[in-house]
Amino acid sequence: MFEPGSRNVTDGAKGARTRSRRKRRAVRTHVGLAIFFMAALGLGSAAVAQQYPNKPIRLIVPFAPGGGTDILARLIGQKLTESMGQQVVVDNRPGAGGNIGAELTVKASRDGHTILMVSASYAVNAAIYKLTFDPAKDLAPVTQVASVPFVLVSHPSLAANNVKELIALARSKPGQLNYASSGNGSAPHLAGALFTLMTNTDMVHVPYKGGAPALNDVVAGQVQLLFSTVIQGVPFITSGKLKAIAVGSLKRSPSLPQVATIHESGVTGYDVTNWFGLLAPGGTPQPILSRLNSEIVKHLQSPDLTQRLAAQGAEPIGSSPKEFAELISKDVEKYTRVAKAAGIKLD
Repeated sequence: MFEPGSRNVTDGAKGARTRSRRKRRAVRTHVGLAIFFMAALGLGSAAVAQQYPNKPIRLIVPFAPGGGTDILARLIGQKLTESMGQQVVVDNRPGAGGNIGAELTVKASRDGHTILMVSASYAVNAAIYKLTFDPAKDLAPVTQVASVPFVLVSHPSLAANNVKELIALARSKPGQLNYASSGNGSAPHLAGALFTLMTNTDMVHVPYKGGAPALNDVVAGQVQLLFSTVIQGVPFITSGKLKAIAVGSLKRSPSLPQVATIHESGVTGYDVTNWFGLLAPGGTPQPILSRLNSEIVKHLQSPDLTQRLAAQGAEPIGSSPKEFAELISKDVEKYTRVAKAAGIKLD
């Protein structure tokens, strides 16, 4: 004979065991579903990578045709067209120091069919502009394509052949010499601003909507000086249409071995080097970013493209997305300091 309440205790124990079994079954079900969905996502990512690209790729260049960014974009675009089975169409969208093209890329579909070629001006913009987007989140690094020294060039009529003579001329005519750039807040603009700061000279900045129109006006004698990329400037230097004053990197350029650097010419520590790289809209699937990175790095390591870039003064890089992101961050800090010292403020 059971004691009073014993039946209830037994039933309660059975109920607890039943609830425990149900809970374990529910956990196993949730785990199974999680594994299933993770596998499905993995298969989906693989499928995305295999199907990409399935239409032409738009490669936005945020500067006018003919500049260093445009030249490199067309070289890379040609190689990607050959290896990826879809046409890569270069779309020049100059203006606002490169921000117009960047904004278009931010708003594009995150499917890898719109990518952006940028120069070091991208880091400058992040340092001094009040941007409508977050460079750290809204655009995803793919790879640094190349590194290219700046070369300070002048119209042949300028009465200065080297840095020492240029500094003397600028100090004797404060506010009368001018230098062009590819736009307000562009890397050439900051290169010129840093030069005037470090040499205690006063020269007038003349902004253009891209490196090509700026270069054309220096060649025509409308403007006196320009910090040009070696890629852009060498053909005009070789033909005698421009005069090379000095190279902006710490080491001489293999393309202009006879031209001294600004650093070795007495402006100790002057170092401004341009770089070029590719970005995609933020949120682009990782498999697509990886595919783009591997394709571009493969081409940058090929003897054909290496020789073509070297002939124009560019050093091929082919970095990982993480390495490219670190370079951008480092330059943003550098140009923030220069802009603050020079009093450059842009909206």
